[in-house]
Amino acid sequence: MKIAVTGSIATDHLMTFRGRFRDSLVVEQLDKISLSFLADELEIRRGGVAANIAFGMANLGQRPILVGSVGEDFADYRSWLERHGVDCRSVHVSDTKHTARFVCTTDDDMAQIATFYAGAMSDARLIELSPIAQRVGGLDLVLIGANDPEAMLRHTQECRTRGIPFIADPSQQLAFADGPEIRRLVDGAAYLFTNEYEAHLTEQKTGWSEDDILGRVDVRVITRGGRGVTIHRKGEDVVTVPVAREVRKADPTGVGDGFRAGFMTGLAGGLDLRRCAELGSMLATYVIETVGTQEYHLGQERFLARLADAYGPDSADEIRPVVACRPG
Repeated sequence: MKIAVTGSIATDHLMTFRGRFRDSLVVEQLDKISLSFLADELEIRRGGVAANIAFGMANLGQRPILVGSVGEDFADYRSWLERHGVDCRSVHVSDTKHTARFVCTTDDDMAQIATFYAGAMSDARLIELSPIAQRVGGLDLVLIGANDPEAMLRHTQECRTRGIPFIADPSQQLAFADGPEIRRLVDGAAYLFTNEYEAHLTEQKTGWSEDDILGRVDVRVITRGGRGVTIHRKGEDVVTVPVAREVRKADPTGVGDGFRAGFMTGLAGGLDLRRCAELGSMLATYVIETVGTQEYHLGQERFLARLADAYGPDSADEIRPVVACRPG
Protein backbone atom coordinates (compact mmCIF):
# COMPACT_ATOMS: atom_id res chain seq x y z
CA MET A 1 0.00 0.00 0.00
CA LYS A 2 1.48 3.34 -1.07
CA ILE A 3 0.79 6.05 1.48
CA ALA A 4 1.79 9.71 1.19
CA VAL A 5 2.07 11.73 4.39
CA THR A 6 1.68 15.47 3.88
CA GLY A 7 2.16 18.13 6.53
CA SER A 8 4.72 20.11 8.45
CA ILE A 9 8.43 19.29 8.62
CA ALA A 10 10.25 21.28 11.28
CA THR A 11 13.04 21.41 13.83
CA ASP A 12 12.49 22.26 17.48
CA HIS A 13 15.04 24.39 19.34
CA LEU A 14 14.32 23.90 23.05
CA MET A 15 16.13 25.97 25.70
CA THR A 16 15.99 25.99 29.49
CA PHE A 17 16.16 29.14 31.63
CA ARG A 18 17.13 28.54 35.28
CA GLY A 19 14.91 31.18 36.78
CA ARG A 20 11.39 32.57 36.48
CA PHE A 21 10.23 34.79 33.66
CA ARG A 22 7.78 36.47 36.03
CA ASP A 23 10.65 37.89 38.11
CA SER A 24 11.75 39.93 35.09
CA LEU A 25 8.34 41.23 34.07
CA VAL A 26 7.17 44.68 35.12
CA VAL A 27 3.45 44.83 34.49
CA GLU A 28 3.37 48.60 34.06
CA GLN A 29 6.10 48.42 31.39
CA LEU A 30 4.87 45.53 29.23
CA ASP A 31 4.27 47.87 26.31
CA LYS A 32 8.02 48.64 26.34
CA ILE A 33 9.26 45.11 27.03
CA SER A 34 12.86 44.33 26.05
CA LEU A 35 14.28 41.24 27.72
CA SER A 36 17.00 38.67 27.25
CA PHE A 37 17.34 35.40 29.16
CA LEU A 38 20.52 33.35 29.52
CA ALA A 39 19.68 29.74 28.66
CA ASP A 40 21.58 26.87 30.28
CA GLU A 41 20.60 24.11 27.85
CA LEU A 42 19.78 23.81 24.15
CA GLU A 43 18.27 20.73 22.55
CA ILE A 44 17.64 20.57 18.82
CA ARG A 45 15.00 18.00 17.98
CA ARG A 46 13.58 16.74 14.74
CA GLY A 47 9.84 17.37 14.41
CA GLY A 48 6.87 18.33 12.28
CA VAL A 49 3.73 16.19 12.15
CA ALA A 50 4.36 14.71 8.70
CA ALA A 51 7.97 13.81 9.46
CA ASN A 52 7.01 12.31 12.83
CA ILE A 53 4.28 10.14 11.30
CA ALA A 54 6.48 9.02 8.40
CA PHE A 55 9.28 8.15 10.81
CA GLY A 56 6.92 6.04 12.90
CA MET A 57 5.58 4.15 9.89
CA ALA A 58 9.08 3.48 8.61
CA ASN A 59 10.10 2.09 12.00
CA LEU A 60 7.24 -0.38 11.71
CA GLY A 61 8.49 -1.55 8.32
CA GLN A 62 6.55 0.69 5.94
CA ARG A 63 7.99 2.88 3.19
CA PRO A 64 5.94 6.10 3.57
CA ILE A 65 6.26 8.96 1.09
CA LEU A 66 6.95 12.22 2.90
CA VAL A 67 5.43 15.31 1.24
CA GLY A 68 6.18 18.81 2.50
CA SER A 69 8.40 21.83 2.01
CA VAL A 70 11.77 22.53 3.64
CA GLY A 71 14.80 24.75 3.29
CA GLU A 72 18.32 23.92 2.13
CA ASP A 73 19.20 23.33 5.80
CA PHE A 74 17.23 20.05 5.62
CA ALA A 75 20.19 17.91 4.52
CA ASP A 76 21.00 16.31 7.87
CA TYR A 77 17.35 15.77 8.71
CA ARG A 78 16.78 14.19 5.27
CA SER A 79 19.68 11.80 5.85
CA TRP A 80 18.21 10.77 9.22
CA LEU A 81 14.76 10.06 7.74
CA GLU A 82 16.06 8.21 4.72
CA ARG A 83 18.33 6.10 6.91
CA HIS A 84 15.23 5.05 8.82
CA GLY A 85 13.28 4.13 5.69
CA VAL A 86 11.33 7.26 4.74
CA ASP A 87 10.97 8.16 1.05
CA CYS A 88 11.98 11.86 0.92
CA ARG A 89 12.19 12.25 -2.86
CA SER A 90 8.95 14.27 -2.96
CA VAL A 91 10.01 16.82 -0.35
CA HIS A 92 10.12 20.29 -1.91
CA VAL A 93 13.24 22.34 -1.14
CA SER A 94 12.93 26.12 -1.06
CA ASP A 95 15.98 28.05 -2.20
CA THR A 96 14.99 31.20 -0.28
CA LYS A 97 13.56 30.08 3.08
CA HIS A 98 14.72 27.97 6.01
CA THR A 99 12.94 24.86 7.25
CA ALA A 100 10.12 25.65 9.68
CA ARG A 101 11.39 26.13 13.21
CA PHE A 102 9.92 26.14 16.70
CA VAL A 103 12.07 28.06 19.20
CA CYS A 104 11.00 27.75 22.82
CA THR A 105 12.48 28.71 26.21
CA THR A 106 11.07 27.11 29.36
CA ASP A 107 11.67 28.45 32.88
CA ASP A 108 11.66 26.71 36.27
CA ASP A 109 7.89 27.19 36.59
CA MET A 110 7.39 25.43 33.23
CA ALA A 111 6.26 28.76 31.77
CA GLN A 112 7.25 29.09 28.12
CA ILE A 113 8.11 31.83 25.66
CA ALA A 114 8.08 30.50 22.11
CA THR A 115 8.15 31.56 18.48
CA PHE A 116 7.17 29.50 15.44
CA TYR A 117 8.79 30.34 12.11
CA ALA A 118 6.78 28.85 9.22
CA GLY A 119 9.52 29.54 6.67
CA ALA A 120 9.63 27.05 3.82
CA MET A 121 6.40 25.41 5.00
CA SER A 122 4.49 28.13 3.17
CA ASP A 123 5.84 26.75 -0.13
CA ALA A 124 3.96 23.49 0.43
CA ARG A 125 1.06 25.08 -1.44
CA LEU A 126 3.15 24.69 -4.61
CA ILE A 127 3.23 20.89 -4.35
CA GLU A 128 1.10 18.86 -6.78
CA LEU A 129 0.26 15.28 -5.81
CA SER A 130 -0.14 13.92 -9.34
CA PRO A 131 3.60 13.82 -10.19
CA ILE A 132 4.22 12.06 -6.88
CA ALA A 133 1.59 9.46 -7.70
CA GLN A 134 3.15 8.94 -11.13
CA ARG A 135 6.61 8.49 -9.62
CA VAL A 136 5.54 5.75 -7.22
CA GLY A 137 2.98 4.06 -9.46
CA GLY A 138 -0.14 5.49 -7.82
CA LEU A 139 -1.21 6.46 -4.32
CA ASP A 140 -3.57 4.33 -2.24
CA LEU A 141 -3.98 6.81 0.63
CA VAL A 142 -2.93 10.36 1.48
CA LEU A 143 -2.79 11.80 4.99
CA ILE A 144 -3.36 15.55 4.98
CA GLY A 145 -1.85 16.82 8.22
CA ALA A 146 -1.35 20.27 9.72
CA ASN A 147 0.54 22.36 7.21
CA ASP A 148 0.32 25.62 5.30
CA PRO A 149 -3.48 26.13 5.10
CA GLU A 150 -3.47 26.64 1.33
CA ALA A 151 -1.46 23.46 0.89
CA MET A 152 -3.97 21.50 2.99
CA LEU A 153 -6.87 22.76 0.89
CA ARG A 154 -5.02 22.06 -2.36
CA HIS A 155 -4.09 18.50 -1.38
CA THR A 156 -7.64 17.79 -0.20
CA GLN A 157 -9.22 19.04 -3.40
CA GLU A 158 -6.75 17.15 -5.55
CA CYS A 159 -7.51 13.92 -3.70
CA ARG A 160 -11.22 14.44 -4.31
CA THR A 161 -10.70 15.28 -7.98
CA ARG A 162 -8.39 12.31 -8.63
CA GLY A 163 -10.35 9.88 -6.49
CA ILE A 164 -7.52 9.22 -4.02
CA PRO A 165 -8.75 8.21 -0.54
CA PHE A 166 -7.52 10.69 2.06
CA ILE A 167 -7.23 11.10 5.82
CA ALA A 168 -8.25 14.50 7.15
CA ASP A 169 -6.01 15.36 10.11
CA PRO A 170 -6.25 19.17 10.50
CA SER A 171 -4.99 19.12 14.10
CA GLN A 172 -3.58 22.47 15.26
CA GLN A 173 -4.94 24.32 12.23
CA LEU A 174 -8.51 23.87 13.51
CA ALA A 175 -7.92 26.73 15.94
CA PHE A 176 -7.21 29.16 13.09
CA ALA A 177 -9.54 27.86 10.35
CA ASP A 178 -13.12 29.03 9.97
CA GLY A 179 -16.15 26.81 9.47
CA PRO A 180 -16.25 26.79 5.65
CA GLU A 181 -12.53 25.99 5.47
CA ILE A 182 -12.87 23.09 7.91
CA ARG A 183 -15.81 21.71 5.93
CA ARG A 184 -13.63 21.69 2.81
CA LEU A 185 -10.89 19.81 4.67
CA VAL A 186 -13.21 17.19 6.16
CA ASP A 187 -15.94 16.48 3.61
CA GLY A 188 -15.43 13.19 1.79
CA ALA A 189 -12.52 11.94 3.92
CA ALA A 190 -12.00 8.21 4.26
CA TYR A 191 -10.83 8.89 7.83
CA LEU A 192 -11.03 11.91 10.11
CA PHE A 193 -8.49 12.08 12.96
CA THR A 194 -8.87 14.49 15.88
CA ASN A 195 -8.35 14.52 19.61
CA GLU A 196 -11.35 15.00 21.88
CA TYR A 197 -11.08 18.79 22.06
CA GLU A 198 -10.60 19.06 18.30
CA ALA A 199 -13.65 16.86 17.74
CA HIS A 200 -15.84 19.35 19.63
CA LEU A 201 -14.17 22.27 17.86
CA THR A 202 -14.89 20.68 14.47
CA GLU A 203 -18.57 20.34 15.29
CA GLN A 204 -18.78 23.85 16.74
CA LYS A 205 -17.10 25.60 13.82
CA THR A 206 -18.71 23.62 10.99
CA GLY A 207 -22.17 23.57 12.54
CA TRP A 208 -22.29 19.84 11.80
CA SER A 209 -23.57 17.39 14.39
CA GLU A 210 -21.83 14.09 15.12
CA ASP A 211 -24.32 12.37 12.79
CA ASP A 212 -23.68 14.98 10.09
CA ILE A 213 -19.96 14.28 10.21
CA LEU A 214 -20.48 10.52 10.11
CA GLY A 215 -22.53 11.09 6.98
CA ARG A 216 -19.58 12.88 5.34
CA VAL A 217 -16.61 10.73 6.38
CA ASP A 218 -16.26 6.95 6.36
CA VAL A 219 -14.48 6.57 9.71
CA ARG A 220 -14.04 9.04 12.56
CA VAL A 221 -11.17 8.41 14.98
CA ILE A 222 -11.05 10.40 18.24
CA THR A 223 -8.09 10.12 20.60
CA ARG A 224 -9.04 10.78 24.23
CA GLY A 225 -5.75 11.01 26.12
CA GLY A 226 -5.55 8.58 29.01
CA ARG A 227 -9.01 7.24 28.14
CA GLY A 228 -7.81 5.72 24.90
CA VAL A 229 -9.42 6.11 21.49
CA THR A 230 -12.90 5.71 20.04
CA ILE A 231 -13.68 4.78 16.43
CA HIS A 232 -17.01 5.74 14.90
CA ARG A 233 -18.78 4.54 11.74
CA LYS A 234 -22.31 5.40 10.70
CA GLY A 235 -24.74 2.68 11.75
CA GLU A 236 -22.13 0.68 13.70
CA ASP A 237 -21.24 0.33 17.37
CA VAL A 238 -18.44 2.54 18.64
CA VAL A 239 -15.11 0.74 18.96
CA THR A 240 -13.19 1.70 22.13
CA VAL A 241 -9.50 0.87 22.59
CA PRO A 242 -7.70 1.68 25.87
CA VAL A 243 -4.18 3.08 26.02
CA ALA A 244 -1.23 0.72 26.30
CA ARG A 245 0.53 0.91 29.66
CA GLU A 246 3.73 2.98 29.59
CA VAL A 247 6.94 2.27 31.47
CA ARG A 248 7.33 5.98 32.26
CA LYS A 249 6.02 9.33 31.09
CA ALA A 250 8.88 11.40 29.72
CA ASP A 251 7.37 13.76 27.13
CA PRO A 252 3.90 13.79 25.51
CA THR A 253 5.04 15.68 22.40
CA GLY A 254 4.34 13.67 19.24
CA VAL A 255 2.19 10.99 20.91
CA GLY A 256 -0.68 11.65 18.48
CA ASP A 257 1.70 11.37 15.53
CA GLY A 258 2.88 8.00 16.82
CA PHE A 259 -0.72 6.80 17.07
CA ARG A 260 -1.42 7.81 13.49
CA ALA A 261 1.74 6.08 12.26
CA GLY A 262 0.72 2.81 13.89
CA PHE A 263 -2.90 3.09 12.77
CA MET A 264 -1.93 3.65 9.14
CA THR A 265 0.56 0.78 9.27
CA GLY A 266 -2.37 -1.38 10.34
CA LEU A 267 -4.45 -0.11 7.44
CA ALA A 268 -1.62 -0.89 5.03
CA GLY A 269 -1.54 -4.44 6.38
CA GLY A 270 -5.29 -4.97 6.07
CA LEU A 271 -6.01 -5.08 9.82
CA ASP A 272 -9.46 -4.27 11.18
CA LEU A 273 -10.00 -0.93 12.89
CA ARG A 274 -9.60 -2.27 16.43
CA ARG A 275 -6.22 -3.80 15.64
CA CYS A 276 -5.16 -0.62 13.82
CA ALA A 277 -5.94 1.37 16.97
CA GLU A 278 -4.12 -1.11 19.19
CA LEU A 279 -1.04 -0.90 16.99
CA GLY A 280 -1.24 2.90 17.02
CA SER A 281 -1.68 3.05 20.77
CA MET A 282 1.33 0.81 21.33
CA LEU A 283 3.59 2.99 19.20
CA ALA A 284 2.22 6.12 20.91
CA THR A 285 3.32 4.61 24.23
CA TYR A 286 6.90 4.35 22.94
CA VAL A 287 6.78 8.05 22.05
CA ILE A 288 5.58 9.17 25.48
CA GLU A 289 8.39 7.18 27.11
CA THR A 290 11.12 9.19 25.34
CA VAL A 291 12.11 12.84 25.12
CA GLY A 292 11.79 13.88 21.47
CA THR A 293 9.34 12.73 18.83
CA GLN A 294 11.76 10.47 16.92
CA GLU A 295 14.07 9.15 19.62
CA TYR A 296 12.42 5.82 20.46
CA HIS A 297 13.82 2.43 19.45
CA LEU A 298 11.74 -0.62 18.56
CA GLY A 299 12.58 -4.29 18.51
CA GLN A 300 10.25 -6.79 16.86
CA GLU A 301 9.87 -9.31 19.67
CA ARG A 302 9.84 -6.74 22.46
CA PHE A 303 7.23 -4.67 20.62
CA LEU A 304 5.01 -7.71 20.06
CA ALA A 305 5.44 -8.84 23.66
CA ARG A 306 4.25 -5.47 24.88
CA LEU A 307 1.31 -5.65 22.47
CA ALA A 308 0.36 -9.04 23.88
CA ASP A 309 0.63 -7.69 27.41
CA ALA A 310 -1.57 -4.70 26.60
CA TYR A 311 -4.19 -6.23 24.31
CA GLY A 312 -3.79 -10.00 24.53
CA PRO A 313 -1.94 -12.65 22.52
CA ASP A 314 -4.53 -12.64 19.72
CA SER A 315 -3.74 -9.00 19.03
CA ALA A 316 0.00 -9.67 18.83
CA ASP A 317 -0.53 -12.72 16.61
CA GLU A 318 -2.67 -10.77 14.12
CA ILE A 319 -0.35 -7.77 14.07
CA ARG A 320 2.87 -9.77 13.81
CA PRO A 321 2.69 -10.32 9.98
CA VAL A 322 2.01 -6.62 9.44
CA VAL A 323 5.02 -5.10 11.21
CA ALA A 324 8.74 -5.41 10.67
CA CYS A 325 10.08 -3.29 13.52
CA ARG A 326 13.51 -1.80 13.16
CA PRO A 327 15.97 -3.15 15.73
CA GLY A 328 15.85 -1.63 19.18
